[in-house]
Amino acid sequence: MEFDSDIRILEAEPRFRFEKARTPLKFGGVIMDAALYFVCRVKVENRRGDVADGYGGIFLSDVWGWPTPHVAHPIREEAMKRLAEACVQRVAAFRDFAHPIDIFLDLEEELPAMARRVCDDLHTAEPMPLLCALISLSAVDGALHDAFGNVNRVDTYAAYGREFAPDLRGWMQRAGVKNPARFAGKYLGDYLRPAYLPEIPLFHLVGGLDKLTRAEITDDDPKDDLPVSLDDWIRTDGLFCLKVKLRGTDLDWDLQRLKDVHRIGVENTPRVTRSTQPAIYLTADTNEMCDTPDYMIELLTQLREQSPQAFESLLYVEQPTHRDLRSHPFDMRQLAQLKPVFVDESLTDMASFDLAMELGATGVALKTCKGHSMCLLMVARCHEEDVPYAVQDLTNPSLALLHSVGLAARIHTVLGVESNSRQFFPRASDDVRAVHRDIVDRPHGVAKTHSLTGYGLGFQISKATTA
Repeated sequence: MEFDSDIRILEAEPRFRFEKARTPLKFGGVIMDAALYFVCRVKVENRRGDVADGYGGIFLSDVWGWPTPHVAHPIREEAMKRLAEACVQRVAAFRDFAHPIDIFLDLEEELPAMARRVCDDLHTAEPMPLLCALISLSAVDGALHDAFGNVNRVDTYAAYGREFAPDLRGWMQRAGVKNPARFAGKYLGDYLRPAYLPEIPLFHLVGGLDKLTRAEITDDDPKDDLPVSLDDWIRTDGLFCLKVKLRGTDLDWDLQRLKDVHRIGVENTPRVTRSTQPAIYLTADTNEMCDTPDYMIELLTQLREQSPQAFESLLYVEQPTHRDLRSHPFDMRQLAQLKPVFVDESLTDMASFDLAMELGATGVALKTCKGHSMCLLMVARCHEEDVPYAVQDLTNPSLALLHSVGLAARIHTVLGVESNSRQFFPRASDDVRAVHRDIVDRPHGVAKTHSLTGYGLGFQISKATTA
């Protein structure tokens, strides 16, 4: 089916810049103190001959997408950079008119082979995982959706209905969803909000190295206009949503960490008027460091006994065990009886969604670094199957931050959206801060979305400088 709004790529350009962290971010067994930021610009035309640009951005975070001791970090980062360049070159070679989701699905099929060629050229000791490869593709996919809205002079999220796209049956079939016929006559727009939420709660990350109180600050900590310790962050930004990174190998430390974070949150967050509402909301993430789900079951059991209020404030836990569900097929049902279990690193396609649900997971974590197109298809499927979802980030700065917040504000997340680049890479968003200050800077613990306006994904590129 053809639409006048379908796009053809005229140009595609990669841009890279290196960003150094303000403070190191520790999660799982790794520490992230710097990252390569990738921006993709595309120029497209629609069938009417209109022309416009679109932009996407993401950190090429190999420490998250490819955490391995067998390939050195510089080589992994270089592999991601080369794959990002290859994705840009490949999308530039598309000559047919199509919807951005069709283009993404085409590229997704080719992605494993593209990643293998990059790894062969670099002689890596192991292949690049699909999750890592998706990160390199994601900024290209985001740029296409931004351009799609811009060239058709419409808010991109408003262009996912029957006027601009086919129903979901064909895309779901291509994505590997079982029984795609149930999506006949249904459109992406059916599952989206008609407008951005005016404001959306932001989850602040409590990293494994983060100081919890002002008393822990030393002369080695940053001396700038931003807080350092969690108590100061909460008071300064009005935080009430906290994501806690746990070790997954030290039960006593993890238990105390959750209790301490909850206590500090309650002590420093303004009291709410409804007594039934927690003063703060927590989520917990061990980044797959647990050998089995039993560790998290014991942790939550003790937390419930020792601090019922902290236990009550915990919305969900992220998958505690290895991301390879086929090699580590742990049953999550017993854990899910205590708290919902959301899969993150394991979720790379519809087949992994199926397996996670079979193993007892109860929700999914969406990330724009896995592809805007795939996020939208996952949203539709989650609604049809009554699966809750959250939107998390990849320490997204700049355009990546705007993209992630915008997505979360147009769908129906469990609560809010993760946003931690202000903590660890605040200067990386200087290029968009003047226009989008109420997203980049976050008083009262929320992002205000009024600046996400105009066409495309609402970036207002003409008013901001992208590097």
